[in-house]
Amino acid sequence: MYGRLGAAADVDRLAAAALDDALSLPDVVRAGLAITEGGGRRLRFTARTESGQLTDWCHIDAYDDVPLTEVVRTGTSVAGSLHELEDRFPGVVARQRAESVAALAAIPLPGSGSPVGGIVLFYDQPQVFDAAHHRALAARAEALADAWREARAHAPRRGERIDDDVAAGAQVATTDVEADPRAVGDARRFLRRTLADWGVDDDTADSAILCLSEVVTNAVVHTGQPSEVRVLLEEGVLTVSVRDEGIGYSSGPSDSDPLRVHGRGLELVDALSARWGSEVDNVGMTVWFVFVP
Repeated sequence: MYGRLGAAADVDRLAAAALDDALSLPDVVRAGLAITEGGGRRLRFTARTESGQLTDWCHIDAYDDVPLTEVVRTGTSVAGSLHELEDRFPGVVARQRAESVAALAAIPLPGSGSPVGGIVLFYDQPQVFDAAHHRALAARAEALADAWREARAHAPRRGERIDDDVAAGAQVATTDVEADPRAVGDARRFLRRTLADWGVDDDTADSAILCLSEVVTNAVVHTGQPSEVRVLLEEGVLTVSVRDEGIGYSSGPSDSDPLRVHGRGLELVDALSARWGSEVDNVGMTVWFVFVP
C-alpha cells in the first residue's frame, strides 16, 4: 500500500499520504493520525479534511479519554455509530454531531508492546463495522505502522529528550549505565533509591526494578554500548525509559521488530507493567514501560 514510501519520505510526507489514503475510503470526511512520543506519555497528532487542509502537529495527553488514546493504550479498535459510542465518549460524540458525523473508527498502529500510534476516521454516513470492515482497516493500519517505523528510522534526530514537556511538579531522574553486565546492578540500585525517595510503594518499586533489570541487560548484551535510564513520576504515573545508542538502522527484515533486535526476554516486562513500548531511530532504541502505583 505504501511501498517504499516509508524509507523514502519524511514523517510529514508520510502522514499526509496516510491521511489522503484514509480520505479515499467511502464516506470518510475527516481523518486523524497520532504517534506516541515521550515514553508513551503523549501522542503527536495531525488531521486532514475532505478540503485537503492538513492541521499543524499538536500533542494529546495519552491519558485523555478519547478514542485515539484508548486504542493506543489498549491495542483494541474502537468503532461504531455516535449513538453506540455516546456513553463511552460523550464529549467526543457531542463535538462530532455538530460536524454532521454519523460514525467513527479508531484503529491502533501495531508495534512491539504498545501500539506506535493510531488513526481515526470520521464518516458522514452510517457504517456496518463487520468483521470484513475491521480486517480491511487493520490491514491499512499495519501497512502504515511498518512504513512509519521506516520513516522514523531514517529521519534526522530532532534532539528531543524523553523528559521534555513534562508537567509542572513532575519528578525526573536520570543515570548513565556503562556497557558492562555488572552495571545492571548499579541501574537497579539507582531506581530503588529514586523510587524510595519519591515514596513509591514497595510492590510497584520491586516490579519496576525487575523490568529495568531486563531492559538494561538486553541493552548491554545486544548493543555493547552505554545506555541512559530516565525515570519520570507524573500525576501518579511512573514511566521508566532506557535509551541505547548501539543499534541504529540498517535495511533488513528485523529492523522493524524491536523484540527481535533486543532478544526475547521482554515477556516479564509485558507481564508486570501496565504498558510498554519501544522506538527505533537511526541512532538506537528507546524501550519504556509504565506503572500506575
